[in-house]
Amino acid sequence: MLNESIINVKGVGEKLQESLQAMNIITVEDLLFNFPNRYDNYEVKPLSELIHGEKVTIEGIVNGEPLLTFYGRKKSRLMVTLQVEQVAVKAVMFNRAFAKKQLKHGDIVTVTGKWDGHRLQITVSNYKKGRAKTDQPIQPIYSLKGDVTNRQITKVVQAAIIQYMDSIEEIIPEKYLREYKLPARAQAIKHMHFPSNFQSLKHAKRRFIYEEFLLFQLRMQWLRKRTKEATVGNSQKYNRKKIDSFVTSLPFSLTKAQMNSLTEILNDMESPNRMNRLLQGDVGSGKTAVAVISLYASITCNKQGALMVPTEILAEQHYQSLSELLDGFATVVLLTGSIKGKKRKEVLSKINNHEVDIVVGTHALIQDEVVFSELGLVIVDEQHRFGVNQRRALRDKGLHPDVLFMTATPIPRTLAISAFGDMDVSIIDEMPKGRKKVETYWVKDNMLDRVLKFIKKEVNHGYQAYVICPLIEESDKMDIQNAIDLYHQLEAYYEPNIRVGLMHGRLHIDEKEQVMKQFADNEVQVLVSTTVVEVGVNVPNATIMVIYDAERFGLSQLHQLRGRVGRGDAQSYCILVADPKGEVGKERMKIMTETNDGFELSEQDLHLRGPGDFFGKKQSGLPDFKVGDVVHDYRALETARKDAQYLIESNSLTKDPSFNKLKEMLIQTIKEHDGILD
Repeated sequence: MLNESIINVKGVGEKLQESLQAMNIITVEDLLFNFPNRYDNYEVKPLSELIHGEKVTIEGIVNGEPLLTFYGRKKSRLMVTLQVEQVAVKAVMFNRAFAKKQLKHGDIVTVTGKWDGHRLQITVSNYKKGRAKTDQPIQPIYSLKGDVTNRQITKVVQAAIIQYMDSIEEIIPEKYLREYKLPARAQAIKHMHFPSNFQSLKHAKRRFIYEEFLLFQLRMQWLRKRTKEATVGNSQKYNRKKIDSFVTSLPFSLTKAQMNSLTEILNDMESPNRMNRLLQGDVGSGKTAVAVISLYASITCNKQGALMVPTEILAEQHYQSLSELLDGFATVVLLTGSIKGKKRKEVLSKINNHEVDIVVGTHALIQDEVVFSELGLVIVDEQHRFGVNQRRALRDKGLHPDVLFMTATPIPRTLAISAFGDMDVSIIDEMPKGRKKVETYWVKDNMLDRVLKFIKKEVNHGYQAYVICPLIEESDKMDIQNAIDLYHQLEAYYEPNIRVGLMHGRLHIDEKEQVMKQFADNEVQVLVSTTVVEVGVNVPNATIMVIYDAERFGLSQLHQLRGRVGRGDAQSYCILVADPKGEVGKERMKIMTETNDGFELSEQDLHLRGPGDFFGKKQSGLPDFKVGDVVHDYRALETARKDAQYLIESNSLTKDPSFNKLKEMLIQTIKEHDGILD
C-alpha cells in the first residue's frame, strides 16, 4: 500500500504530483517519511518560562490605543501594549499600519515573535485576534522546492496519514518497543508530522533515531559477517623468522601500540577469512612501519602487496621510504598516472610476471590494465579520500586479497562505529619514544613581523619552515591570504640569503616533485604552500609550521598540518595566524594550543563542525540519516550497534518470526545500498 503513487492521496492532482516528484516524493511512503525540518511553536507559555532571544507565543489583552509612527519611505512601526499576567508587555509590529484599526482596547490577542526578556518586548512576526488554538500549537515546517507551499504539503500529509494509517507496518519487535519505551511506527509517523506537544515529538524522534541506526548497523554487521565467512579466503602462512629478522633490521624500535596493531593484522592475514581492517593512528604514530611489516609478511608467503595512496607526491614518498626499508628484503615499484609509454609497459609486465613484490601507486592501481600475479595484501592509505567503488575495485583484484585501510585522521570512536561498522579497527594511540611535542601558539595579524623574524632565526640555525595559506590566487570574495601573493612577499622579505619555494595543487606533478625535492634537500628553506602538504610529506629538518587564516581550517586539518613538523630531533613550533570573529573560531584556536592529542581534537572538531569534516558522506558510506545524528545521538547509536551485533551473530533475524518485517526491511536496504545479497 505504501508503495502506491502519491496521486492516490486525497488532494494530490497531476500538477502537485509533478512538483512533489521534483522533491523525490514519488510514493506514499516517500511522503510519510519526508519529515519536517523544523517546527514553529505556537504554544502559549507563562512569561517566567520564556527564553530571551527565542521565538515565542504569548496571549494578552490590548491596553490603551496602539501607537503608530511612520519613518523612511512607506515604513511604519506600531507599538501595542498588552496586559499579560498583570504585566505590561510591548508588542512591536513593523509595516502593519492596518493593525491599528483592528486592535481595540480590551481585545484579546495572540502574538508570535522574537522575545526580548530585558525590555519585556516582543517583535511580532504574526498575530491573530482571540485566544491561541490549543489543538495544534506545534506547526510542521517542511523543506520545499519549486512552487510547493508548506500549506499544501501539510494538507496532503494529513490526508495520507488518515488514508494509510492502517497500512503502516511495524518493523521493530514488541520486545524492543517495550524495553526502550518507543511508540509504534504508525503513531510515531503521525507525531513526527503533527505532534500534540514536544514530549510526543521527542518520543517519535527517539523511535526513528533508533530505527535508522538499527537498520544501518544491521547492514554493517551483515557485511562484516559476509566478509568474514567468504568461502574463498586468503590464509597467508607467513614466515615468522623472516619477519622477526626484518623487524630487527629496521632503524627504530616498535612501540607497544604498534606491536599490538601488527599482531591483530598478522592474525587476520593468517586466518582463512579475508581481512577487512582499519588502522587508525595519529600523525607520526608510525602507521607506515606497521604497513611495511604487514606487506613483507605477505611477501614471505610468495604473494604480492599493493599500497594505494591519494596523491602522486605521497606515492613517490612512500616508494622512496619502502625501497629503503625493504632494501635486500623485497623489490618495490612505483605506478602512477605520470608513468607512461615504454616505462609503464615495463612496470605492468613486471607486476603481471611477479618480478616485483610490492606496487606503490595512486588510483592508477585499480585500472583494468594492471594485472597482479598473486595479490595477497592491499593497503589503502588515507582511505577516506577514495570512493567506495574505487576501494571495492582494488579489493576485488587478484585472489581475494586481505585489505587494510589506514588513516592519519584520528576518527572519534563515535564516527568509527558508524562509518566503519563493517570493519575491525586497530588503533595506534602511542607516539614513538623521544618524539618532542610541537609547541603551538596563536597570534594575531599584528604580530606577523615577529613570526617572520622567528622563521629567519630558525633558518639561520639550519632548519626550515612551512607557511600555509588557504587560497592559491587572490579572491574578491574573501579577504584571505593567498599562496602566490604571500610567496612574492616572503621572497622579497628574505632575499638574498633565504630561498622561498611555492607549492600548490595547480602545479604540474613534475613541478610539485621538483619543489618538494628542493625543500627536502634544503635548497629551499621556506615553503609557501596550500594544504597539498597536509598528508604524508616528510621533511624531518622542518621545525616551523605557520598557518595563515587558521580559523578557516577545521581542527583535524590544522592538526594534520601541524604533524608535518616535529619529525626530527629538534624542538618544533606551530604558529596559528588568526583573527577569528566568531566564538567557534576562537574556541578552535584555543583547543589547538592546549592539546596535541589527535583523538581528543577530533572529538572536539566533531562537536564544533559535525561529521562532514571527516568524510564526504558519499565517499565514506556514511548515510545521510533523516532523524539521527551520530554525534548527539551517540548512546542510541551504541545501543543499535549492540542490538544489531546480537541479532546477526545469533541468527535471530532468520530464526525468530517476530523479526520477519525487520529482516525484509534489511534485505531491501542492502539491495539499495550494496546491490549484493547471498
